[in-house]
Amino acid sequence: MDRLSTLLSQFGVRARLFHNGTVCSVASIDDAGHGYLHLLQGGTVTLRSPKAPDLLVTRPSLMFLPRPLPHTMIASEADPAKLLCASLAFDGGGSNPLSASLPDRLVLALDELPMLAETLRWLFEEAAAENCGKEAVLDRLFELLVIQLLRHLLAHQGLSTGMMAGLADPRLSRSLVQMHNTPQRAWTVGELASESNMSRASYAAHFRTVLGQTPADYLLSWRISLAQKRLLQGRPIALIADEVGYESPSALARAFRRKTGSSPRDWMKSLQADPQSA
Repeated sequence: MDRLSTLLSQFGVRARLFHNGTVCSVASIDDAGHGYLHLLQGGTVTLRSPKAPDLLVTRPSLMFLPRPLPHTMIASEADPAKLLCASLAFDGGGSNPLSASLPDRLVLALDELPMLAETLRWLFEEAAAENCGKEAVLDRLFELLVIQLLRHLLAHQGLSTGMMAGLADPRLSRSLVQMHNTPQRAWTVGELASESNMSRASYAAHFRTVLGQTPADYLLSWRISLAQKRLLQGRPIALIADEVGYESPSALARAFRRKTGSSPRDWMKSLQADPQSA
């Protein structure tokens, strides 16, 4: 059972290197359209972000901010921080279900990430060299690093709530993968519970504890996220409705309004007025 491939095929990530070197003062980062991945190779840096205490990072570490979040990197001339930094853009925008299921920031020491070790070694070697296509290779390696980080979180059950926690849960993962793979199916709680080898009541209660919503609400959210992505791609709403499990465009529009508070047409107009809200 592949818990990530469908997610990544629908809501993949693109990375772009923007810093390779030292920081010895204050670097403020505030791009409303991107997440970030920072790799501290050496030195010391303080990560400052809203609604969280300052974090002093003294070991080589990975700092992952999957959604747009203004933050500041603070280092000193006495112990400058050697950093590799990339911006991240997830398909479907900043509110896509994959990035939305992750914490605002995640900081992990590199020596605690053996699954990522080979990619990190390759990435650091490429960053230090002057080969043709260097930036393109680094961008792809950062994207690979994100996938491997998601694998690590699933393998080590690194999150306690949300979609990624559900995918890491042996009792819930199969039913979630089934919803992801076949959103057009009219899933019932009984059918999903059967996929998880649980009683209907036990499944519904456990699902709500781990994911924070009912199975029906989750399926609605997943379908609407898929619909939003397809709308951004310019797909006709009649085709989208069939692909995500609604018998007509009007049925999709009603579900869309119930989830987002606006019709598909009005939602698209709001994005055209403010593209960074996508």
